[in-house]
Amino acid sequence: MAETRSCEFGISAKKRAAAADGFEGDDDIFVAKKSMLPTLAVAPPSWESDPAASLASLRHEFGEHGGVNMSIEASATFTVMEPETMRRMFTGELGPDRDFFIYSRHFNPTVLNLGRQMAALEGTEAAYCTASGMAAISSVMLQLCSSDGHVVASATLYGGTHALLTHFLPRICNITTTFVDITDHEAVKNAIVQGRTNVLFFESMSNPTLTVANIPELSKLAHDKGAMVVVDNTFSPMVLSPARLGADVVVHSISKFISGGADVIAGAVCGPESLLNSMMDLHQGSLMLLGPTMNAKVAFELSERIPHLGLRMKEHCLRAMEYATRMKKMGLRVVYPGLEDHPQHHLLKSMANKGYGFGGLLCVDMELEEKATRLMHHLQNSSQFGLIAVSLGYYETLMSCSGSSTSSELNSEEKALAGISPGLVRMSIGYTGTLEQKWSQFERAISRMELLNDGSLSAG
Repeated sequence: MAETRSCEFGISAKKRAAAADGFEGDDDIFVAKKSMLPTLAVAPPSWESDPAASLASLRHEFGEHGGVNMSIEASATFTVMEPETMRRMFTGELGPDRDFFIYSRHFNPTVLNLGRQMAALEGTEAAYCTASGMAAISSVMLQLCSSDGHVVASATLYGGTHALLTHFLPRICNITTTFVDITDHEAVKNAIVQGRTNVLFFESMSNPTLTVANIPELSKLAHDKGAMVVVDNTFSPMVLSPARLGADVVVHSISKFISGGADVIAGAVCGPESLLNSMMDLHQGSLMLLGPTMNAKVAFELSERIPHLGLRMKEHCLRAMEYATRMKKMGLRVVYPGLEDHPQHHLLKSMANKGYGFGGLLCVDMELEEKATRLMHHLQNSSQFGLIAVSLGYYETLMSCSGSSTSSELNSEEKALAGISPGLVRMSIGYTGTLEQKWSQFERAISRMELLNDGSLSAG
């Protein structure tokens, strides 16, 4: 068995040599001996306002032979020294909290380490990482809602989430959803039915309109009526911490900003220890039984990227703010929460973690799809400002016309209700090149459009 390693920082990596009936020595990262999921100890108050400080407080995982990076545990199954140990593992007496593993669909050391990072990032007791963001969302909804369950959700959501709530869950589980304007708190309150509504679901920043939800107030409204609050924070990691603002569960598509490389598909559920344990229940757990398992090699890749997520987000946000300001001066119709004319600018400022800006996405509303298409054509093919592609959080700028792409699951009436115009161009602002270099490319594309009479500068 490998020995326990430590270093002068007080960092330790607990190995499986710990006694089968409990821990040897102190380990303030884990609590509750009988918990199936490792959970974070409560962080001192000074850390709560900055996710980077919470991440830095985590125990460092060394490699098997002392490498500065942890080893990848790529095994599907795990051995034990004695047959009796396996029996105790299957009864739940021994588990990953004591470094005992059975099968990687259940728990994997490398994936659990990423889960600890996600829990620290979001300030929750525990987290479990999944194969995709949609796997995270669907698993949470299926755990919190039974047949005949009821959900209240924002009318403006990622198209895949909207389709899950509108079509799939009603057909498969008879779980219905009432969609509301998430900024109309009276409508939200009236839609939540005490004793019937299980979940209030919304995005911290809506996809694609960048409407900012009042997380504290919405959480209070839901909790007063006995509903759980689930928030998709994919658009604003580091910028917003929904759990610290009152949300019960935070979900992510890690494929986006957290990954940063547009090369992996992954998700996460961050929330209370009790919920995550119920989702991993052998008989009724949605994560356990549906098996949306993250590959350990993917988990390793992602765990190496999270330490510099804060730096990346600051640059995404800095450039988005600068470009939005300049685009507005050009006469373009720009939607960005950092601009003072954004309806929720002051709300976001009051909720945001200090120093991370207002998000890495902005929208340019060209009103007509034809104009949006020409704008994206010139930005990619005339000046190389960005790439026409879905997704977000990449180091290059990505652009898409939301109504005909990532929100295409919504019909015309649903798009109108969500505030998605046919010409809305969503831009995920990258950070390659210098800021001035990329801005000159944007100006060149606009000049090219005007020269060819491809459309007026303004959206109208």
